[in-house]
Amino acid sequence: MIEIILKKGKERAALQRHPWVFSGALEKVKGKPEDGDVVKVFAFDKEFLAYGYYNSNSRVAVRLLEWDEAQNIDYQWYQNRLQQAIASRKFILGPETNTCRLVFSEADFLPGLIVDQYAEFLSLQILSSGIEKVKSDIVAILRAELQVKGIFDKSDATARTHEGLPVENGLLWGENPPEFLAVKENGITYNINIAEGQKSGFYCDQRDNRKILAAYTQNKKVLDCFSYSGGFSLNSLAAGAAQVTSVDSSGLAVETLKQNVLLNGFDDKKVATIQSDVNKQLRAFKESGEIFDVIVLDPPKYAPSRSALDRAARAYKDLNRLGMLLLEKGGLLATFSCSGAVDIETFKQIIAWAALDAGKEVQIIKQFCQPEDHPVRISFPEGEYLKGLLLRVL
Repeated sequence: MIEIILKKGKERAALQRHPWVFSGALEKVKGKPEDGDVVKVFAFDKEFLAYGYYNSNSRVAVRLLEWDEAQNIDYQWYQNRLQQAIASRKFILGPETNTCRLVFSEADFLPGLIVDQYAEFLSLQILSSGIEKVKSDIVAILRAELQVKGIFDKSDATARTHEGLPVENGLLWGENPPEFLAVKENGITYNINIAEGQKSGFYCDQRDNRKILAAYTQNKKVLDCFSYSGGFSLNSLAAGAAQVTSVDSSGLAVETLKQNVLLNGFDDKKVATIQSDVNKQLRAFKESGEIFDVIVLDPPKYAPSRSALDRAARAYKDLNRLGMLLLEKGGLLATFSCSGAVDIETFKQIIAWAALDAGKEVQIIKQFCQPEDHPVRISFPEGEYLKGLLLRVL
């Protein structure tokens, strides 16, 4: 097996079980590894550190996956890892919820692998060259462990380009999922589109937060921004919201949301759907004097990396400023960031700036986070990407 020697003093993160080794930390590569090969990583003094996936294209040159030198990174190793990940999520799935994340990349010691279950189908995102090399083994193990009808490849994320991998989107095994697949979350039914939907098809990372926020929406006028297939909208309707306005720029998302309203038997007269850029629509609401009791701001990732942090901070600030200006006095703003580069303290500071610009006093009454099927390894804080705040705007 090819050996990687780190520069003197660069072994600390690996010893602390952080899974990323950056290219600048490499002193020597013994041999000519192919991208995706499993290599042995050593400290400068030749002490074994870990096994990992090598990639010459990525700034993260090695993604560490096993710290026990006695282990063989073989089919059995992958089977054990996948069995552990699946077993830890079993309590989530049942009559009320049949969708969740089964494998969460580095958090489950499988860097670059995301597996989501949607009823009887699996959606995979393969984001590292190491997992790409063992894709057939991963599919075989998932077939053996889970009684599913089909496994679909949704590896179309930009992260693949950093690994020198092409975009993939297609069937890996079994049946193609239907254009609209019905799944349940918190007792609410959703028609989702795995093949053409965003990310892996559905945002199951907001499952708990949707339910928490819904408790505040009874008899309220709710605005759900970046509504996608309607997670916050539908939970609000189920909790007895008086009126829900859902805004998303995607025509497919808006049509899917409308279907989901009818699918659950909700009164479609209580729902207004708007296909529009959210910031543009918020300004239109401001000009027309429209106000709401509860507003949800769940935007896409504004900061994919730390280099984008300043630009993202300005975008988050302006978005939240507009939201605050559209609330009744004492109204609630549920605001989120899914950018790993924005930690919770930075996000709170951005909210403080937004409140200052809006001329509002704001109280934090609850803090949101990602659910149990998106765990955060204590040695990998970067995995804590989803954070949110429930604010009372005075």
